[in-house]
Amino acid sequence: MTEPTTEPPATITDVLAHRYRLAPDCLVRLPIGQGTTNYRATCASRDVFVKNYPPGTDLAREADAIELSALAGRHGIPVAGLLRNRDGHPIDTSTPYAVSVWEWVPGAVVTSDLTADQAHTAGATLGRIHATFATLPASTGPSPQAQSWLAVDLADLAATIDRLADIAQTRIAAGAADPFDAQAVRTLTERRASIDEIPRLMGDLPKLTTQVVHGDYSPVNLLFDRDRLTAVIDFRPPDPFFVAYEVGRVAFYPNTVATTTDWLTTAGTLIEAYLQANPTVAADDIHACARVALLQLLTSLYGVKQHYLKPGLLQDALDEFWILRHRAVRVLLDHQADTDALLYDLTARR
Repeated sequence: MTEPTTEPPATITDVLAHRYRLAPDCLVRLPIGQGTTNYRATCASRDVFVKNYPPGTDLAREADAIELSALAGRHGIPVAGLLRNRDGHPIDTSTPYAVSVWEWVPGAVVTSDLTADQAHTAGATLGRIHATFATLPASTGPSPQAQSWLAVDLADLAATIDRLADIAQTRIAAGAADPFDAQAVRTLTERRASIDEIPRLMGDLPKLTTQVVHGDYSPVNLLFDRDRLTAVIDFRPPDPFFVAYEVGRVAFYPNTVATTTDWLTTAGTLIEAYLQANPTVAADDIHACARVALLQLLTSLYGVKQHYLKPGLLQDALDEFWILRHRAVRVLLDHQADTDALLYDLTARR
């Protein structure tokens, strides 16, 4: 669903007209994305996608991410084309409402129940991205993000869980609860018990490869027209991070794991295609990818934390995502032997 704006933001409309030579007949805000406010602008000659960056965004880093998308496009990855402003800049900063403007690409996201062809394409495309980005000079640099990810502060995580649960319980006791509060108390209580698994899971990790990656490769950033991938979108700045993280995140995506019975088959199809496209990837990165995905879910309070401390742009979607992510934790914890067997079998076959 899209929500038409009865009075389109005049500033963005003016920017499109004066900085991009586009005259929108209609500007529609799209209910997607948590980091930017996004629009579809219908113009006489074309439709475009407009990303409006919130104040405080590091626009230089966002420009780097745009260049990474362009690099992928030059290597045959389907991406959305960028429209530069009249000065040739990737992001227009002529007003306080910084924007980037992109070609409108047909397609839709598939957040669960990928077809076999979609899973294969998603895996092969990620393999090609990683193979391309591995040659970048930045891929050999340090990864502060990886060091931070490995240094989990269990006491702080537990304290945050307790704080969020207390807020929800206080609302319930005061008779001011919303429908999410009871679910929050239940899931946070379960998460509090589950974090005891983190030291064991961390201790079992091998040495993992870091390199420049897409940064946010998940089904919500893949546009499909039936089984054809029309675009990979929303590349993040070129900061090295774990290959295993990005493979595991898309192969064991929470929506798929939590809502489908054949999630393990889907993961196998995706990772097999990844290995075919990126055959030099280290076996340990594949062996660990499900464990890394599980650890990311266990150590993250994304969704519920925003609900109680700083609501996101589309908080209802974040609430739902928290529930799915939490459910996926339980499934992955219960099927560690199955995921390990799958991943070792896949690497043995190549």
